Amino acid sequence: MNKYVLSLDQGTTSSRAIIFDNVGNIVSVAQKEFTQIYPNPGWVEHNAEEIWSTQASVALEAMLKVDLNGKNIVSIGITNQRETTVVWDKITGKPIFNAIVWQDRRTSQYCDHLKKDGLTAMIRKKTGLIIDPYFSATKIKWILDNIPGARKKADLGVLAFGTIDSWLIWNLTGKKIHVTDVTNASRTMLFNIRTLNWDDELINLFNIPKNMLPEVKSSSEIFGYTTGNIISKNIPISGIAGDQQASLFGQMCTKVGMVKNTYGTGCFMLMNVGDDPIFSKNNLITTIAWKIHNKIQYALEGSVFIAGAVVQWLRDGLKIISSSNDVEKLASSVDDTGGLYIVPAFSGLGAPYWDNRARGVVVGITRGTSSAHFVRASLESIAFQNMDVIKSMEADSGISIKELRVDGGATINKLLMQFQSDILNVKIVKYGISELTAAGAAYLSGLAVNYWSGLKDIKNKWKMKKIIFKPKKIYGRMERIKGWKKAIKITRTWSSIE
Repeated sequence: MNKYVLSLDQGTTSSRAIIFDNVGNIVSVAQKEFTQIYPNPGWVEHNAEEIWSTQASVALEAMLKVDLNGKNIVSIGITNQRETTVVWDKITGKPIFNAIVWQDRRTSQYCDHLKKDGLTAMIRKKTGLIIDPYFSATKIKWILDNIPGARKKADLGVLAFGTIDSWLIWNLTGKKIHVTDVTNASRTMLFNIRTLNWDDELINLFNIPKNMLPEVKSSSEIFGYTTGNIISKNIPISGIAGDQQASLFGQMCTKVGMVKNTYGTGCFMLMNVGDDPIFSKNNLITTIAWKIHNKIQYALEGSVFIAGAVVQWLRDGLKIISSSNDVEKLASSVDDTGGLYIVPAFSGLGAPYWDNRARGVVVGITRGTSSAHFVRASLESIAFQNMDVIKSMEADSGISIKELRVDGGATINKLLMQFQSDILNVKIVKYGISELTAAGAAYLSGLAVNYWSGLKDIKNKWKMKKIIFKPKKIYGRMERIKGWKKAIKITRTWSSIE
């Protein structure tokens, strides 16, 4: 009987299930979108029970598509949208409020107070994170402070907190197992990435009862077994990683200095920095990459808020294009941007600036500026933002990056990939499989049950086709970079000009 690994890829807009065979090929995929909830400006929520129901249904669908059952599945891996916060009642098993999504900004004012109180250095030293609403701790506090009866229930030990991985495992195991892994724990702003424990000082700072928190385990071990709610057979759940760490592992960036970038709505770039964390001096995040067989790996991370979303803006906001497929053709119709720069700081700037007050700007417009220049400048803005992140990574790590492994929807745009290579002077490598995040979770899961004997076994079978973009000399490269820096300066000073 053929055996496979089932990977559950729970994302921000959809739940997916992907089945992999022993050589890393995709056997089956199922996907289902779920509701996005925007109750107030800057607030983003999900219905946690809908997340669970969609994830359960696509898992079953993926197996039925290829006539598989529980006997064919050796293990389950989970990768998930990070930081998104669920608080549920341990007795009823029901969430007491909607999941507060990683994008949510409702705790911005509270984060500003923490910064003013001088807590930035302490929190960074313990967690590797900056103070920002992005992370889970302030979301948990908000629920406890604002949902009637929540604080009392928490003090009585009735409530449980979890990121989405914890919520899925709780349901997969019949509401018995309350765990997470080190990668997701490291995104909560409650976890000490050196001691690998929940930090009492931080728990007290945010006034969160410790009994709410899940047990933290490695990224590759058996966490529990399914209890028949999806599949009749008891299948080990044996791999967990937050989506960007799973992507890093799926790209096989297992050596120090290897870097991957995911081009989606935003961009997420991670560098493997080895078994000793590097604390950034350039506004990057230090995070846990994974833990396997008691061996920990750390990563530097930089997040770009607006990448593929700028193409949606061109289509839905400016209506310059009718379809995302039009972008490359229109951008290629001009040789350059004609001196036009677009900084898409629609909701502030991410790494390495972390400037919430910044707003988008368009500079360098002339009478000759056309819609093609707008489209090309929008594409180039994605590459320029990633350039800023990669230069910060090189400065923090002391490593000169020679290769960038890429995945995500926007990598289909060859013009963008080539310009990214040119502006960085770095080789860009894109692999033939698009589901590298799900693959990372599958590899972590399969390693724990000896479906793969080790990293060497995976790498020996990891013979995917790849597309390589090699850097070409472009006219006025340094002048273009200088122009981008000037545009960033205008973006950041605009809100303060009186």
